[in-house]
Amino acid sequence: MKKKPNLLLIGVDSLRRDRMSLYGYNRLTTPHIDKFFSDGVVFEKCFSPSIPTSPGYASMFTGMDCFGTDIVALRVKNGIPDDVKTLPELLGENGYTTSCIGFNHIVARGFENYLEYPDSWGSWDAGRSHKAESMNSVAIPELERLAKEDKPFFLFLRHMDPHSPYLPPEPFDRMFYQGDEFDKENKSLEACYKFKPFRDYFCSWFPPYCTDAEYINAQYDGALAYMDSCLAQLFQKLEALGLDEDTIVVLTSDHGETLNDHECYYDHHGLYDCTLVVPFAIRFKGKLPEGKRFAEFCQIKDVMPTIVELLGIKNNIKFDGQSMMNLVNNNGKFSEEPEMYITEATWMRKHGWRTPEWKLIRALEPDFHFKPEVELYNLIKDPGENNNVAKENPEIVACLTKRLEKHIKKREKKTKRTAPIYTNADTWNGVGKAFESSEEAYSTMHIGNPEDARKLQIKDDE
Repeated sequence: MKKKPNLLLIGVDSLRRDRMSLYGYNRLTTPHIDKFFSDGVVFEKCFSPSIPTSPGYASMFTGMDCFGTDIVALRVKNGIPDDVKTLPELLGENGYTTSCIGFNHIVARGFENYLEYPDSWGSWDAGRSHKAESMNSVAIPELERLAKEDKPFFLFLRHMDPHSPYLPPEPFDRMFYQGDEFDKENKSLEACYKFKPFRDYFCSWFPPYCTDAEYINAQYDGALAYMDSCLAQLFQKLEALGLDEDTIVVLTSDHGETLNDHECYYDHHGLYDCTLVVPFAIRFKGKLPEGKRFAEFCQIKDVMPTIVELLGIKNNIKFDGQSMMNLVNNNGKFSEEPEMYITEATWMRKHGWRTPEWKLIRALEPDFHFKPEVELYNLIKDPGENNNVAKENPEIVACLTKRLEKHIKKREKKTKRTAPIYTNADTWNGVGKAFESSEEAYSTMHIGNPEDARKLQIKDDE
């Protein structure tokens, strides 16, 4: 009996799709990724509708939406429900060896092996971060070990290079910036430094007295290009081990990144498209059409059903998502979802409704950016989401609110659970109670250094 294909799933944390040359960015940030996935398929409108990390990966690993995973917050309260099967659990039951590198987290349930790579978050004083090289130092030996086994394998890598702090090593730190980051006439970081909840964190990894936001943005691009160069080594190793044609490689992300857009400052909160839109590309050499790109809407919940179909694993799971092979194969079964329910519970607790034309965002608590309770954006006229037109369009706000509420009731009835955006409210912010004012949120929430940031990413709210 022929061995089933292997699976290499690359989850890149905080990867903003529009900063990838794979998706048309004018800077050549991902040349090796571009070349590698030219032999596969690329989905151009993939969304991770529930941010941040925990709900994003929970959906990726289950094929379920946030109602199915019961997770919307970074701080996970109870984990994925026991009756929901994860991708590593399903593959393990079907004879796969499963290894996870860099994500020993409650939502990554079911892997046989959990491996960590050397801590490389870094700070300005500690020096430049070699995150992807640290990943390769563990991933390549593990790939070599897995290649020797008779069983197929599932290897998951959680890359952190585009996640702040952005401290790519030379020459990537200057690859996309040739200006003067200390120009005293440049005021583009002033508001960032005045933002009390994050300013101590920024000062721990920004160059001292840096004034230019474009320098920080270029560090993000440099970190992405650095990771891309390290992925080239991994892709070469896959070929050298003779696994190239027997391994499905998938690249995606849990969410995007704001950079300095929308006054959210180098993080991934705010329900704007810069955080919701993610890459999704698949390569299965000789088995998929090469160089094919699809513009239809899809979501992170579609990743697992797509993988399962490609692997040929039979199951009776009723996914919330769907296999994108229905679209690739044009078999008439693909049903596009151009409208979606969106949630966030990172530094703010909000939900909303997105259509191809409109986006509604409703705050469930006052936020520390002092933003209005209701935001509405016309995505056709204002794709950058810079002009809140809620006051001018009360009928559209009412219509989209009705759709949002109808969807919640429908999913609550289906899952027999209250919407997690309500039930996670007592733990999402780490304070233990809902905020009553923006002033309270602003004075309470704080992140001081890279270690604080790292602790927010580990197993649970320990």
